[in-house]
This record gives sequence, structure tokens and C-alpha cells, in this order.
Amino acid sequence: MGYRVAVVGATGAVGREMLKTLAERDFPVREVVALASGRSAGMEVSFGEKSVLKVRSLEGFDFKDTEIGMFSPGAAVSAVHAPRAAAAGCVVIDNTSQFRMEPDVPLVVPEVNPGALKGFGRRNIIANPNCSTIQMVVALKPLHDIARVRRVVVSTYQSVSGAGKEAMDELFNQTRAVFVNDPAVPEQFPKAIAFNCIPHIDRFLDDGATKEEWKMAVETRKILDPDIQVFATCVRVPVFIGHAEAVHAEFERPITVEEAWEALRDAPGVQLVDKREDGGYVTQLDAAGEDAVFVSRVRADPTVAHGLAFWCVSDNLRKGAALNAVQIAEALVERGLVKAREVS
Repeated sequence: MGYRVAVVGATGAVGREMLKTLAERDFPVREVVALASGRSAGMEVSFGEKSVLKVRSLEGFDFKDTEIGMFSPGAAVSAVHAPRAAAAGCVVIDNTSQFRMEPDVPLVVPEVNPGALKGFGRRNIIANPNCSTIQMVVALKPLHDIARVRRVVVSTYQSVSGAGKEAMDELFNQTRAVFVNDPAVPEQFPKAIAFNCIPHIDRFLDDGATKEEWKMAVETRKILDPDIQVFATCVRVPVFIGHAEAVHAEFERPITVEEAWEALRDAPGVQLVDKREDGGYVTQLDAAGEDAVFVSRVRADPTVAHGLAFWCVSDNLRKGAALNAVQIAEALVERGLVKAREVS
């Protein structure tokens, strides 16, 4: 017996990755439905190596016989259709920012706070965190368990795929334009992204931070510990897939590099690659297509009491979005929190 799973936003980069991840992990499905906007209805998307799904229109879809809905259509669309699906009895796992900070919606990273899943029934919605937050809290969790994180200062190096397919196309087209001496006209970003770094992701807030930086702070507190202080600087870089982060953490208690290594080696979802030699670390190219959160360059930070610094890399379309959503669905099934319906 399997589950009927609807993937909403199936034609986007994250939606396609959700379909791929469901197939790769052999999630127990009896049917997978690909949904997108009306203008995408009739398109075809792959589910696994042999199956092709015809995209159906989200607007008229009835969720009453669907147990799990994985949403990544944009926040405005989720705001309308996720509650509609939830009211029909479908458990919604939403990858947008729409519900993350609502107090009655769990914000879940299965390796970090799976216990939060028990509260999903109040709205029938579970929020998938921001991609940059996910990889940071997965890396911080084993360290927090042994020494308690007090404060984090993080600089991110985020790939263009975090802004969608059009952003990836813009990097490709601008890079080609540079080589043929054509103008690199920005459309998806406020400045040219080819051969450039842009310290601006999402809109600016009144205090000078961007909303992406705000998300990292508030989401980390909701997921990991409400007392952790986070200061982030989020930068878009000319990389297609994979986010990297330079993380500086201050702990309540002393923690050595050796203790950190030991904790990280045993942590679920983490792969420690920390050789103090040329190439003995993981880059965004290395992480693309991989499931793990990779941690490298663990060092003592002598500028603060009980400080450590490390480099953290992950595929933002996989662990930062699709994989985390599928892992949430797997956790729901394993804990008996969602039941497959009898089909006559």
C-alpha cells in the first residue's frame, strides 16, 4: 500500500528535483501527480528513469484523495492552495517562505528537530526551511548538543539556482555575453551576476539587513534554539548549484577542534571532509548532486571565548529543498503520522 503524492510546482527546478528524489529514495507511492499553473498543464516531467507524468493544472485539482502534497510553487500560490489542500485532508509540506514563521506550523529539518512534526495537525501544514538555514543547522546541531551555541556569524555564498531557472539562464547568458563582448544586462538580479558577487538576496529591511539574512536568524532560533543569536551576510555568487557558508560559532562551553570533528563524523546528514592540505575540503562543484551537508576547514576561533569556525557546503536544490521535503514525508510515514488510504 502506498501514498498518493502531489508535487506542486512540478515544472520548476525544485519540483523536478522533488520528483527525482522521490523516485531515487523509493518513497512508497501508489500514484504521483504533477501539478503546476494552468499555462504549464499538458507539459511532461520525469518521475524516475522510466516514468513520464503529464502536468495537471493546480487551480482545479481536488486534493481529497491525496495524502501528501509537496509544494514549491512560490509563496503567493502556496498561500492560496496549501490551505485548500490541507483542508481536504492532504498533509502539505511547503517549500516556500509563506508559513515558516507561523507559530502553529512546524518548521522542520529531520536531522535536527523531528519532534516538531507532532504539531503539524493544527494546520495540516509543515514548512520546509530556507535552503541556507537548513545546511547551517544540520552542521550546527551536533556541536550544539555538546557545547551549546550562543552566537553565530555567517557569510553565505549562494548559487543562482536558489533564485530559480530564469536566474540560472541569466548567469549562462551573461557569461557567454562577456566572452563575445556583448553587454551583460541584468534582469533577474540587481547587478550583473557573471564574474561578480552580489551582497543582496531578497528585499532590504528597515535595519539594512536583507530578508534572506533575517530568515537565517529567525529560522535558526525556531528550529534549533530560541536563544541563539545569528548575524548573517548573504551573497549571490556566479555558481549554478550549491550554497557555501563560512560559519563562526561561539559556544557556552569550551569545545576543541577534535571534539567537533568527532561530533560531526557521527552526525546524521553530515559528511566531514577536513584534510589540511591542497584540495582537502569540499566546494560547491563537489557538492552538486549530493545529499550530504559537507563540513570542512574546522578551526578554533581565538577572537571569541569558546569559538569555532568552519566551511559548510550543500546542494541547495537537494538538501536545501527537495531532499529535506522528502525526508519530512519519510519521517511522517515512519512515525505513523500519515496513513495511506484504502483504495477499492
